[in-house]
Amino acid sequence: MKIIHSSDWHIGRALHGRKRYDEFESYLNWLLETIKQNEINAILVAGDIFDSSVPGNRAQELYYRFLSEVSSSSCRHVVIIAGNHDSPSFLNAPRKLLRFLNVHVVGNSSEELNDEVLVLCDQDDKPELIVCAVPYLRDRDIRSSEAGESLEDKEKKLLDGIREHYAAVGALAEQKRTELGLDIPIVGMGHLFTAGGRTIEGDGVRELYIGSLALVKASSFPACFDYTALGHLHVPQRVNGSETIRYSGSPLAIGFGEANQKKSICQVDIENGAVTVKLIEVPVWQKLESIKGNWNEIENRIGELVAIDSSAWLEIIYQGDEIISDLQERVVASVEDSKLEILRIKNTRLIDRVLEQSGIEETLDDLDENEVFERCLASHEVPQDQRRELLSTYQELLVSYCEKDRQKE
Repeated sequence: MKIIHSSDWHIGRALHGRKRYDEFESYLNWLLETIKQNEINAILVAGDIFDSSVPGNRAQELYYRFLSEVSSSSCRHVVIIAGNHDSPSFLNAPRKLLRFLNVHVVGNSSEELNDEVLVLCDQDDKPELIVCAVPYLRDRDIRSSEAGESLEDKEKKLLDGIREHYAAVGALAEQKRTELGLDIPIVGMGHLFTAGGRTIEGDGVRELYIGSLALVKASSFPACFDYTALGHLHVPQRVNGSETIRYSGSPLAIGFGEANQKKSICQVDIENGAVTVKLIEVPVWQKLESIKGNWNEIENRIGELVAIDSSAWLEIIYQGDEIISDLQERVVASVEDSKLEILRIKNTRLIDRVLEQSGIEETLDDLDENEVFERCLASHEVPQDQRRELLSTYQELLVSYCEKDRQKE
């Protein structure tokens, strides 16, 4: 088997108001050609297909066009699981129709584990691969709330629930393999945050579970998985150093923090029980660059980009000691008559001066949701011994809000 593992497409995501459909289309066209050139048999997409639970028409068009075109290639199977950004009901709606294209969609977890354990067959209808397609496990899917629970109790139940779910699908996969009497590989899929996982500031990766952001360990995945294809983290990486438990990462730089990161997909070759993995680098269709420093450093770098006729999208972060009140005018003038585009300008020196004069230490732009709530607790002088439980409850509300399926009737 030749398998491609990809994830976190986030089709429809904009960058500081700029639409990126051309990039998404270029990626999907490139992925299709890569599948054809490498004679790939299956592609596994580990969640966050769309950036929103209510994707726009253009995003849907790109998605369905890719699925229709890949079905006529060497790729015999497409397996898609939902991520935390996806609407389970939206992904599931056409799944019976998509099955005719050998596209298998698992939008949500259910009590019927057979929906998540897929036996895939070759062109001669002989079983060749078992996929444990576990979608993003929502808190309510794996943990029941009880009055009087401590935060530690909630975390333990959550982690136990994830581990037990994977153990159950793994056991069912092994049972199916035994019944078939064939020594075929078993591949696992998931969309979650594992212990030690690396993120980058501004990548949009959401916290998934209350207080357990990075506690799902590699040991939570069954030993029967020959390969585990994960999604959610945008940085390509191994889990606990394992060659066969990986995040493919996002194919596009989601924010300027990822501008210098090499993006890739994983090609997984399984032959006679041996698994080899190689990374295929994803091209860059729209260059991003974050320029930081004093004015001379910023001006010089912009000049270098203009000289090579670059068409990059730029983030400018001024960090010099001199107070420059006309930074925006200077930056705009420096890129005039070039192909460069400025998407964001931040004058940290001017911000610092304003904050010093006003006596304000922070703005909402500097804080995330949890930090805002912590400031509220402090301003109301809530005792320290009560804050942890209140923050946990607040985080539960946040997760519940983000998990709401807005397309479910």
